[in-house]
Amino acid sequence: MPAHAPTPAPMASDRAAPNPNATKGPRGALVARRVAWTVGGVVAVLLAVLLSLAVGARAVAPSAVLDALLHGARGDDAEVIRELRLPRTLIGLMVGAALALAGTALQGITRNPIADPGILGISQGASVGVVLAIAFAGVHTLTGYVWYAFAGAGIASVAVYAIASRGRGGATPVTLALGGAAINALLVSVTTAVLTTDAATMDEYRFWQVGSLAGRNAEVAGQVWPFLLVGTVLVVSVARGLDALALGEDMARGLGQNVAAVRILGGLGATVLTGVGVAAAGPIAFVGLAVPHLARALVGSDHRWLLPMAALIGPVMLLVSDVVGRIVFPPGEVPAGVMTALIGVPFLVTLVRRKAVPA
Repeated sequence: MPAHAPTPAPMASDRAAPNPNATKGPRGALVARRVAWTVGGVVAVLLAVLLSLAVGARAVAPSAVLDALLHGARGDDAEVIRELRLPRTLIGLMVGAALALAGTALQGITRNPIADPGILGISQGASVGVVLAIAFAGVHTLTGYVWYAFAGAGIASVAVYAIASRGRGGATPVTLALGGAAINALLVSVTTAVLTTDAATMDEYRFWQVGSLAGRNAEVAGQVWPFLLVGTVLVVSVARGLDALALGEDMARGLGQNVAAVRILGGLGATVLTGVGVAAAGPIAFVGLAVPHLARALVGSDHRWLLPMAALIGPVMLLVSDVVGRIVFPPGEVPAGVMTALIGVPFLVTLVRRKAVPA
């Protein structure tokens, strides 16, 4: 008999059963967290829409809101919801998503964590378009401002890219920021020159300049939604390119990305989206700056998740700001452009205090 008998192989019943959680791993947990936050974002948007339709100087019960929208109810409350609050809410959804997506794309393109639609002079270009329309083209309606705001935003972005691309190394984040600062200063000077020499234009422009959802009708929503769709498609199409660009231009090229194409398509999409937001509601501040950081804190820096989350948080911030502005000093209103900063600043400050803002 041998000194050491071989150890018998374990029976199948003796083997440990596979752990179903072992296949998930850190990546599975990350995906689950992202899905959960995205679902939460959808719910938050629905609640913000309900608040926007129900809350204001004239409070309306949620059941009356549903009756007015789904069952064609009649009465004063139903008319207020359909004629006034529904277009206002639609504009808030569009503008919030547009500015949030534009800010996210611009932060990715420039690799600058404090970039927003104003950094490339896009918002100021739209403002100049509106000022010139009022002063020289005789345009005095919101539906008329839209086209001039789009034109101003487009011209400003083209000018910035043309200046940046002539610098050494092409359109780098530094040259884009410098070109944007130069064009922005020029456009501010043009706006100031027109407004200080034309009192009537200043009186009309100041109501648009503060940024508000009040007074917007369904016609404005109908004019801007195709541009919102085009801008969104352009930005989403370069999501992978923005992820690669975050690693640096050389690394992005090594991964097979066309850096120039990513910047051009992403910048064009951001320009169209900014034009949508500024044309429809005026220069709403802070949404394009703060929302990308809030979204990044929830779902990480992968733009395939970051862009949709930003598109959800942006409308929530803008609609909630608009609702608070309606009720804080009744019967008057505080414009949404003012309330976005008052509400959004604490969130961004809290994020900065918790950890460094991701680049």
